[in-house]
Parts: sequence; structure tokens; C-alpha cells
Amino acid sequence: MTNTPPADPDELPNSDLTDRLRAAVAAAFPTTVADLARLVRIPSVSWPAFDPEHVATSAEAVAELFRGTGVFELVEVHRAPVAGNDELGQPAVLAHRPARAGRPTVLLYAHHDVQPPGKDEDWETPPFEPTQRGDRLHGRGAADDKAGVMAHVGAVRAIAEVLGDLDLGLSVFIEGEEEWLSQSFANFLREHRDALAADAIIVADSGNWDLETPAITVALRGAVAFNLRIDTLAHASHSGMYGGAVPDAMLAAIRLLDSLWDADGAVAVDGLRGAGLDVPDFDEAQLREETGLLDGVSPIGRGPILSRIWSEPSITVTGIDAPDVANASNTLIPGVRVRVSARIAPGQDADEALGAIKAHLEANAPFGARLTFEAPDTGQPFLVDTSGWAVAATKSAMADAWGVDPVEIGVGGSIPFIAELVEEFPGAQILVTGVEDPASKAHSPNESLHLGVFQKALLAEALFLARLDAVPRP
Repeated sequence: MTNTPPADPDELPNSDLTDRLRAAVAAAFPTTVADLARLVRIPSVSWPAFDPEHVATSAEAVAELFRGTGVFELVEVHRAPVAGNDELGQPAVLAHRPARAGRPTVLLYAHHDVQPPGKDEDWETPPFEPTQRGDRLHGRGAADDKAGVMAHVGAVRAIAEVLGDLDLGLSVFIEGEEEWLSQSFANFLREHRDALAADAIIVADSGNWDLETPAITVALRGAVAFNLRIDTLAHASHSGMYGGAVPDAMLAAIRLLDSLWDADGAVAVDGLRGAGLDVPDFDEAQLREETGLLDGVSPIGRGPILSRIWSEPSITVTGIDAPDVANASNTLIPGVRVRVSARIAPGQDADEALGAIKAHLEANAPFGARLTFEAPDTGQPFLVDTSGWAVAATKSAMADAWGVDPVEIGVGGSIPFIAELVEEFPGAQILVTGVEDPASKAHSPNESLHLGVFQKALLAEALFLARLDAVPRP
């Protein structure tokens, strides 16, 4: 594989091809949405506490969709070993057709597993019963990331219908455990390297600026997460008899965790640094609307809002194991366990960041509390090289599909496996696209997909692929 462009991207647009693809995508769109709804009905939660058979069912359903395009010579479901042991990861879909006549190969990535739904009462519609309300399809996975799967399926269907026999090489990797640490991801890449090697990789797992403006993601924060156990006592003791003289673990935990932030809520850990990226304007009113920030509650951090989200570190405590209120007795709690989740700015090594956070906690443990770090996990941040032909061609396709020039965005969340893609395929150009918009509520109750955004994102991918099929590499 090579980074040599198939042609000057400015020569790729063809008005007749664009019109035919637009018509094909529109005509097939009801079927595409219906297929998406069928996938959403499968509760393919990849977390260990959930039935893995649902993930297997989802993988087979996705494989059948790609087989149905008639484009691929190979469509199979595979499971790769989890890193560090012999356990197999969740099933993923692999598909491949070789390039001909000097055309490039494009790898299409998405994931078919989903986040847990949470509490049913927090949903306005059943999480696994896809429900259309106005222009939005509601359901767990409707946006993240089964719509990404269907964007690939729909784009391949459209180019096959319009172009007939293709010369473009296509590979597909639809992962089954992205929402649970992608533990077999690297092994899957190694086991199927020949089938997955590509000139460009489309990662359809991000979002767009708004309902009218497409985006290509060029910066992703990395991730650091671990469980932290804080112990101060060998056993629980009566709080009335010993309170005021003996530090309980909850007191130590509160004091320790508070040290992670300064008075503005910005991260206060030496060794964590920002990336200093240029960001577009984004006001507090929009932040409040998108996040549900309550009246009277102020944002945290300093500097431009998008800089805080895209290019500065953040730390969140996402869980606490301690007695709940209903079972609270008058005792000094001997031990508390918390889940610490940090986001790391592009440009900083995630393992370096983990070391800085651990050093901070150890140095600030109050009253000599004992700390135990469990299950550390890291994912590297990423900055996309935007100078290549594939980014230019993607932007051109987006502009034609949406009628608006795309913007380059960063993402506060993480897609750690992208660093593994780059390591395994260093010559491939990475294109992080997506079907979400600011109201999609991925990972939250009432997740939804705007169908207008979905159709335009699907068309943009079809245009990109069709134009590459039309022009051989010099």
C-alpha cells in the first residue's frame, strides 16, 4: 500500500456521478433505515454482565448485510484472542474484495456492539425498540454505532448499483467490543492483516458540527482509567464512639479526590498538559443546551470552551463502591473503591499520564490512607495528518453531499484503537467521520439519530468511494 494519491482530488468530482449516487441513496434510504432498525432491536451490549449471545446474533446480522451487497469475495465472522490471555474477544465481521486496475483499497470500520441501556425509566421510548419521532430514530445504538455500520452498507450498495462491477478495493472491519475496551482489537488486526491492509481507513464513529454542517475529526483525546481502593481501617467501627478521632475511608476518599482539581474545576495534576489547539467559537449557551447544564450551575475549567473539551486533560470519577443511603449504618467505613476516568490531550503519552495521576494520588493521600490501583487501562490520543489526498477527497465529497463545506473538529472522547490502526498500517490515511450530531446523546438514555444527517453522511461516503473507483493510481 502507498500514500500516492489516485489523482488530484480537485479532478474527482463528477456531476453526473454525484446526481446518480444521490438518487440511488435516496431511493434505498427507507430500506437502509429499516435495516438499521433491525440491528437496533438486537441488544448487543458487549459488557461482561450481559448475554454475549446477543453480540453474536448482531455480528451474524451485520455479516448478512454485507453479503447481501454482492460486492465482497469474503464475508466472515471471527473472534480474536484477548490481549494477554487465551480468552476470545467478542465476534467481529471481516469482509474483503481486492483492488483491481491499480485502484486503491479503503478499509471501512465501525462497531456493532452498544453501551448498556441503563434504567428503562430514564428512556422516553424502549431502548431496544427503535422508534421514529419526527426526524430522529431513537434507540440504543441507533447513532453509536449501528448507524456507522449502515452508512458503510448503504454506501457500498449505492456504488454497486450505480457503477456495477468495481475496481476499488474494499475491506470491512465491524468490531464487536468497542464499548468494552477493544481487548482483542490488536490481535484481530494482526491475524487478518492481509485482508485489512488499506490506503485509507474510514472510521465511522464520530460526529458532525450540527445538523447542517459536516465535520471530519482531526483530534482525539486519549484515555486513562483505573479502579482506586482507599483503605484506612481494618474493620468498620461505631461512628459515634470513634468519629472525630479515626479517619474513615470516605473522608480520605473525598479529601484525596478533591485534590485532583483546582478551584475552577480544571485538572490540578502535575505532569498532565494541554495541546494548545486552535478551536472555533463555541459559547456557553450552546454548551448548556447540548449538555443539560442546570441553571445556576457554572461550567468548569478555563480558556475557550472547545479547548477545554478537545485539547486539555480532564478527570472524572465515574463510580463509587460504598454503602448506599438505604443501607447506611452509623459506622466508619473502612474501605472505599472508586473508578477514575481521565482524558488525555493529544500529544501526551497515555502511560506517562497514568504515571502522573498515580504519583499525584500517592503524594496527596490524606492521613496516610492506603491506596491500591486496580485494572489500569490506557488508550493513546491521536492527531490526524490532514495533508494527505484522502482528507482532501473526503472534504470534497462531504461538501457535495451536504451543500456546505465541512469543518475540522476535535473530540473530547476517545477512540484509542486508532493508534493501533496507525501502528499496524503506518502508510494508511485515517479518516474519522460519523453520523452523530450534538443532540444524538450517545451513551446516554434517549440516544437518537437524525435521519437527515444520516442520509447526507451516507451519501458523502458513497461519493468518496465512487470517485476513487473511477480514477486509477498513477
